[in-house]
Amino acid sequence: MKGAVQYHKKNASNGACVAVLTMDCAPVNALSSGVRTGLEERMKEALSDDSVKAIVITGAHGAFCAGADISEFATGMQGPPLPVVITQVEASTKPVVAAIDGVVLGGGCEVALGCHFRVASRGALAG
Repeated sequence: MKGAVQYHKKNASNGACVAVLTMDCAPVNALSSGVRTGLEERMKEALSDDSVKAIVITGAHGAFCAGADISEFATGMQGPPLPVVITQVEASTKPVVAAIDGVVLGGGCEVALGCHFRVASRGALAG
């Protein structure tokens, strides 16, 4: 399975923490089966952890997400469909923030819009 979502927690001095989910599918974090599965699994992990008070979704490699993994069009999509993943993000009982840097295109925009809040760097390019 190509791509993954890295999970780590940032702790605050009061003991609360934020889960950071980083989409990682070089070079532009396409929504491969590994990324979609990773988002689904890492969201469940963050939601089940009582110390996590908020969730941030971001991307590696200087990009948020450039949308669909077109290499999967020929072989058929595996893993959860993107609308299922986005519905899970939207339904989160904890606030979810899209931290956008670099490109955010197509399905990447859908992921960002599924989050409760969005913040973007000056270098973000949406389309």
